[in-house]
Amino acid sequence: MKLLYLLRHAKSSWSDPGLADPERPLAPRGRWATTALARHLRREDIQPALVLCSPALRTVETFERIASAFGAGVTLLVDDELYGASGEELVHRLQAVPETVSSVMVIGHNPGLQSLAVLLVGDGEPRAIERVRTKFPTGALATLAIPNDAWRALETGRARLVGFIVPKELS
Repeated sequence: MKLLYLLRHAKSSWSDPGLADPERPLAPRGRWATTALARHLRREDIQPALVLCSPALRTVETFERIASAFGAGVTLLVDDELYGASGEELVHRLQAVPETVSSVMVIGHNPGLQSLAVLLVGDGEPRAIERVRTKFPTGALATLAIPNDAWRALETGRARLVGFIVPKELS
């Protein structure tokens, strides 16, 4: 069994209209959300072995602000191909993860992350699945259990949604 964590970056700032999209930082609400997410990750003992992160400033800042919740064993890989990736492209990227990696967190963007979740999830609590299909807000974290031990065998509709949380639900 492999675990896949899909984390949409926290809320970004639009205060400087001159910034290119990849250069937008986190907004104050995003910084609050990452603090709440870090507490949640610690409480739930979520420890991905590998974090695949988009190179956009807001995704890197999201990682930096939650990284204290992870042990020293986490590996960060900032991957240019994750910026703007579709759900299908994300599946292909995950299929290239080494089989020795037991858990992966992808920190990225919509619509790709939501599309990936919808593609992979075939089982789970129906209301949670509907929430993922309806909206995947900034700072949302979906936890998927992958039923085989091979990332290369990742298939659509085979994962179980075992968790879905949004920052406003965290105390």
